[in-house]
Amino acid sequence: MSFDEIIDRTGTHSMKWDMMEQIYGLSPGDGLSMWVADMDFRAPECIQRAIGQMHEHGIYGYFGDDRAYKQAITWWMENRHGWKVDPDSIFTTHGLVNGTAMCVDTFTEPGDGVVLFTPVYHAFAKVIKANGRRVVECPLVDNDGRYEMDLKACDAVLDGSERMVILCSPHNPGGRVWTREELQGVADFARRHDLILVSDEIHHDLVMPGQRHIPMSLVDDSVRDRLVMMTATTKTFNIAGSHSGNVIIPDPDLRARFAARMAGLGLSPNSFGLHMATAAYSPEGAAWVDDLMTYLDGNRRLFDDAVGAIPGLRSMPLEATYLAWVDFSGTGMTRAEYTDRVERTARIATNHGPTFGAGGEDFLRFNLATPRALVEQAVERLQSAFADLQ
Repeated sequence: MSFDEIIDRTGTHSMKWDMMEQIYGLSPGDGLSMWVADMDFRAPECIQRAIGQMHEHGIYGYFGDDRAYKQAITWWMENRHGWKVDPDSIFTTHGLVNGTAMCVDTFTEPGDGVVLFTPVYHAFAKVIKANGRRVVECPLVDNDGRYEMDLKACDAVLDGSERMVILCSPHNPGGRVWTREELQGVADFARRHDLILVSDEIHHDLVMPGQRHIPMSLVDDSVRDRLVMMTATTKTFNIAGSHSGNVIIPDPDLRARFAARMAGLGLSPNSFGLHMATAAYSPEGAAWVDDLMTYLDGNRRLFDDAVGAIPGLRSMPLEATYLAWVDFSGTGMTRAEYTDRVERTARIATNHGPTFGAGGEDFLRFNLATPRALVEQAVERLQSAFADLQ
């Protein structure tokens, strides 16, 4: 397939494009939608064929016998990540926001603290608060445009009422691929404070050339009794609307608690998501991902070079994801001023930094998973909107 093909998504119930005018006041006719984290590319042919076969059959009943589905997951994790997964440890949730909420609901109590390394994916804080738990922020350190963890400072923030830490690996919105040493530090931190460690690895396949993601499950076997892994096909293959994700729990006791809560809420997966995931986790799907990452790397380089040429703007170097995290603090403008230039002058819809928590105040997040011609348009508009700085 060609990632350069521009596909009109308006009128398709696309949150990214059809909600842009309502939320940002930008018409899809002349606005660029670079906020919601899905891609403007068609899913690979193997997934489209799977949906086509369902359509041809014409009966959409309850899904049974998930052996092929779980085999596809275990094959993918071993072949792409060197991680052997026990099929019995896999739970399927309605996406990983639901998976996060299920973990918070199952393994913590109302009033408990849940630790986040901020700025971080905004849905984490939303579900923590919605469940009546407290968000405990441990700010990341911006070391010359690269996020790093200060776990000693985090130690001082905790008061003993915390029961869980959620790690975003690779990191959204900063695009970091955490090193083995950094991951070991998080494992030690969780053990030191007796925390359940939830590792959200939804972006683990979206890693730039030359980078390597390490699953937390491979870092330290001594945290196995407190570790919950979360993965999904949805972000990798642009099938977020299937709302399917995997919560993988190695420890039998934690697994039994999670299974009981799933049963108590009457949760079961939808058949469309399972068929799509089974098709995606295949050699054909792997080849598509490799081509995708080569293309996204080109978009990243184009965007970073252009934004870096605008005085006062700095885009964090992306090691993973397709989400550029741009620092506007060097412009000397207020957040309202630079946001107005991006949205009203350049007519680009982005995610606002403060929604990601402490440390995001001077940032906007741009989605680069779109045809290159639209990235080119975006950088031209930004250069024009900030022309007085150049």
